[in-house]
This record gives sequence, structure tokens and C-alpha cells, in this order.
Amino acid sequence: MIGRLNHVAIAVPDLEQGTAVYRDNLGAAVLEPMSLPEHGVTVVFVELPNTKIELLYPLGENSPIAGFLEKNPSGGIHHICYEVDDIIAARDRLVAAGSRVLGDGEPKVGAHNKPVIFLHPKDFQGTLVELEQA
Repeated sequence: MIGRLNHVAIAVPDLEQGTAVYRDNLGAAVLEPMSLPEHGVTVVFVELPNTKIELLYPLGENSPIAGFLEKNPSGGIHHICYEVDDIIAARDRLVAAGSRVLGDGEPKVGAHNKPVIFLHPKDFQGTLVELEQA
């Protein structure tokens, strides 16, 4: 059901510093910051030959990333994102198997303007999983 790894998301306490690490120290191609108010984050994508890194920074008081950074002040891996061909079919299959979809269970538009859902980390060995329709 899952396809390729789309990205690994890393929460950062300082977006400019996080961006500089990948751009200046590691020599990666880094895109411009993009605010996603509906998700409560500002993101920067780091383009790699085989996948992407998504740097996450809190946007607004109710950002889920702010809570993550309170528990992990240095930042860290927040979630992984896999591609699926049909997000509704994937969601329905996972729910039927007992997995929990976060939020209201309906896909939302993600940073790549494609439908996404998030799966409860307790159902995936402690890892928050995002599925994005390819």
C-alpha cells in the first residue's frame, strides 16, 4: 500500500539556523519558507536526490510543533511521510485494521497541495506517520 518515502520532518527551534545547517554545512538545495496556517507550521523543504527533509517551525499559539519543542527543546524528528496512490482507500484500509487517523479523519491539503492524513503514533511503534496522496 505505501509507496516511496516522501519526506522526514524535523521540528526545529530556529528555522533560519536549521535551514543554514542543511544549506551551508551540508550543501543541500533548500527551498523558501512556506507558512501553512491550517497546520500551524512554517516549513522549509530540503531537496535531496532520493527524498526530502521538511523542517518544521511553529506558526501560531496552537501549533502542534510548539508542544513538541517544549518536550524536545533542541528539536528532532517529528514524523515520516509515505506516499500512497489513493488516500481514501489507504485510510479506509487502515481504519478497518484498527489504526487511528488523527483529527476528524478526513484528508487535509498538505504542503505539496496534495491530500494528507496523519496516523496515531501509538499504532506505528511510536512514530507519527503522514500519508500523502501521490
